[in-house]
Amino acid sequence: MEILAFGVQADEKPLIERAFRDQEEVRCLDVFLNEDTAPIAAGHEIVSTSVNADLGAAVLEILAAGGTRMVAQRSTGFNNVDLDTAERLGMTVARVSSYSPYSVAEFAWALAMAVNRRIVRASIRTRDFDFRLDGLMGRDLHGRTAGVLGTGKIGEAFARIAHGFGMRLLGWDVAENPACVELGMRYVPKDELLARADLITLHVPLMAETRHLIDAAALKAMRDDAILINSSRGGLIDSAALVGELRAGRFAGVGLDVYEAEAGLFFLDKSLEAVEDDTLARLVTFPNVLVTSHQAYYTEDAVGQIVDATVRNVLDYREGRRSENVLVPRS
Repeated sequence: MEILAFGVQADEKPLIERAFRDQEEVRCLDVFLNEDTAPIAAGHEIVSTSVNADLGAAVLEILAAGGTRMVAQRSTGFNNVDLDTAERLGMTVARVSSYSPYSVAEFAWALAMAVNRRIVRASIRTRDFDFRLDGLMGRDLHGRTAGVLGTGKIGEAFARIAHGFGMRLLGWDVAENPACVELGMRYVPKDELLARADLITLHVPLMAETRHLIDAAALKAMRDDAILINSSRGGLIDSAALVGELRAGRFAGVGLDVYEAEAGLFFLDKSLEAVEDDTLARLVTFPNVLVTSHQAYYTEDAVGQIVDATVRNVLDYREGRRSENVLVPRS
């Protein structure tokens, strides 16, 4: 039977088609799953979705009514899925529990270096043959302090790069990572990390306990010349509060690959439309802010691993097996 894959990017499509070629028939759609597009899935037992899919109760009800029995999400995060409703409807839900941590960690570093050394501004200037250095001064990161909030696989990969730069390491997490401790990381309370770190990066999952982990109080606790990087989930930062601090002239740089209201915006071309999100519109105007469209994971290596894991999830569903990727098991 044919699998319907929603929200497939052009670069991703050949990887999906090749991975499923010997196992299942798959049809790739570039539209994202939401209440308007969910009826397309009628008659498909299995659908695969991207990170920004709407898998709330209303969408799951539509899918179930159309005969869908499994959702294979091509991402690690699952805060967009109403798991209780899926269980009530008897739908299996699986995700990709892990993929290359280097893809996200390296991109977080790309954001950090870009905002620190004013790379975007310099590039725009030189395209106009303006070769002045005014306003482009950055700082050495060697000898400064990196604060890593969340020291799992991605946080560890980020810390290893920071160690290579010769930075001091501070960490915050519910449990210490021995590999990070070996690098010289010292675990401290969040407030101490925020107050002391020159570079702060977020690598924690989004859940009720971590929503707005970086709120108004946390932002005020940070150094005025700190660099803040978020390549995890947009909801970890109170965006309106961040705008307020930026308006006050704070922070050396902010790099955001995610945004708390990115659904319906990221991965789409909105260049010919009026911008309705005032907070995002204000964020992108600050000269010390760089916003990208949730692309940190987007490498051949990581996407290939995500697709391969999705194929395994589908085969496990077919065979009645359960793996660590299953969020709601087959009933």
